[in-house]
Amino acid sequence: MRYWSLDRPAPAALLDLSRVTGLVAAIGQADNTTFAAEVLKTLAEPAKISQCTVFAYEFGNRPRTVSVADHRGGRFLRDVADAYARHYYLLDGNQRVITAAPQASSGSSLIIHQQNTDDIDHAGYRAACYSDPNVCDRLSLMVQPADHIWLSVNLYRDRSYGNFEPGEIALVEALAPLIGHAARHHYVMHGQNQLGIPQLMLARVRRLCPSLAKRELDVVRGVLEGRTAAEIADLMGIKPTSVITYQKRAYQRLGISSQRQLFALCLSTDKP
Repeated sequence: MRYWSLDRPAPAALLDLSRVTGLVAAIGQADNTTFAAEVLKTLAEPAKISQCTVFAYEFGNRPRTVSVADHRGGRFLRDVADAYARHYYLLDGNQRVITAAPQASSGSSLIIHQQNTDDIDHAGYRAACYSDPNVCDRLSLMVQPADHIWLSVNLYRDRSYGNFEPGEIALVEALAPLIGHAARHHYVMHGQNQLGIPQLMLARVRRLCPSLAKRELDVVRGVLEGRTAAEIADLMGIKPTSVITYQKRAYQRLGISSQRQLFALCLSTDKP
């Protein structure tokens, strides 16, 4: 994998005005396919992009799918995105980019991250998110719409075209500011509205106890969303008994012993 900040002037790129119009018109649309579909239309031909997903990484939580589009249509890519968010996101190089990126003012920086099948050691992740969807390479345009929130616009390359060529990467670089800022405004107008009370309460939990492990946070999130242990287990792909174990560990770290105390902690007006 490799990533770089787009902090230099990108070469000019000619773009059909109708494509720009379609992309701008998609900003804020409630349908969860419209925005990604317009990104796909914009880049499908010049950069041979076959799939597009837009993920929101909010307060260290599991990624949330903001928009998704596949040249084949149907639910296939949505199911791939769900599997990624449940089981594989911690293996994604995007996580390392987010961790390593210097803190900057929201929306001020744009990072491009490239990850292909050779960069992925985990067989399950490689199969579910690359081999099965028939992609071999991915460019991620990453931007911060707000503090502790990252958006990733993922552009996937079909295996039949091979990995991205330098000229195609240069084209994506040229269009990255347009797409990145469009994604940021789409999130502010629509995607951010989906960020509910459980996610905000979980953000408080993370501030109170930064040492909570990812699995512990995922379980706490499920509890805050009102899910049963069985439902949380299904979402995480683990056994219900493991959910109980992670829940107990999280409660111990937080200094509480019950769900009632968890909600009281999250709703407290005292500053962490």
